[in-house]
Amino acid sequence: MTGTQSAPSALPGVRHGTIARHGDTRGSFRELWRAGAFPGATFVQANLSTSAAGVLRGLHLHRRQDDLWVVAEGRALVALVDVRPALDGGAPAVETRELGEDDWVYIPTGVAHGFLALEPLHLVYLVTNEYDGSDELGFAWDDPAVDVPWPALDMTPDGRPILSERDAANPSLDDLLVRLRPSPL
Repeated sequence: MTGTQSAPSALPGVRHGTIARHGDTRGSFRELWRAGAFPGATFVQANLSTSAAGVLRGLHLHRRQDDLWVVAEGRALVALVDVRPALDGGAPAVETRELGEDDWVYIPTGVAHGFLALEPLHLVYLVTNEYDGSDELGFAWDDPAVDVPWPALDMTPDGRPILSERDAANPSLDDLLVRLRPSPL
């Protein structure tokens, strides 16, 4: 994968960067992934998500899947919430970063993730586990215990993001953690 790494993340295992775009009058070429750049990550499925401006997807959490997101077109505010410390009674850590065209983020297992499309967005993402629905967890995008600093939106009538039914119905992080922690014997 050609390009550059961005400023380091405070969240263990999270990496950010920008891919190189090679272009001329005919168009351009971008290398989205190279195995040597992500040792130990075996991607088994690639997806393309398209979102209108104002759409928020998340916060989603996987126990058995890493993600690599590449912004093919548009801009997004990405929110990452490391819930691994919260599983042991600690506080989750939150990081937000705006990604534009050609920016990427690698998201390890245990880091919840979501994005807000700041303009029409095409997001390519590779995952290390084929979709089967059993590892599709999530919690409320606006959970005050996490306090992700999502901006108010000019493109929606009430300034709030456009959500799927699933994301609108997600529980609080505390409720999700109760389900994830092993029950005492």
